Amino acid sequence: MAKLLAVDDSLADLKLMESTLAPLHQISIYQGSENIEQRIEAEKPDLVLLDVVMPGRNGYEVLRSLKRSESTKHIPVLIISSKGEPTDIEWGKRQGAGGYLTKPYTPEDLRKAVSTLL
Repeated sequence: MAKLLAVDDSLADLKLMESTLAPLHQISIYQGSENIEQRIEAEKPDLVLLDVVMPGRNGYEVLRSLKRSESTKHIPVLIISSKGEPTDIEWGKRQGAGGYLTKPYTPEDLRKAVSTLL
């Protein structure tokens, strides 16, 4: 059972991730990106699920910050976003994402993307 941490500004999206993944993994959910690097550093998850479009700092900014930090750069990140153009996906991977899942997705798509990165 892996330890996952999900970050999104949408509580509905977070609840969908939680209900899909909780039977298989331990999952913590956080609404919004405020202080998220400190939470990730403290919880030391096996995988971070990260939305891109959020108020304040977007997911790309959080991802770059995670990849610059010695304590979090090894943690794989799955971007889960409504931004699904090929350029968005390529940009996410260039920022350090291990995978990219476009919204809307099925529970099976989510489980598969998570298992690929674990």
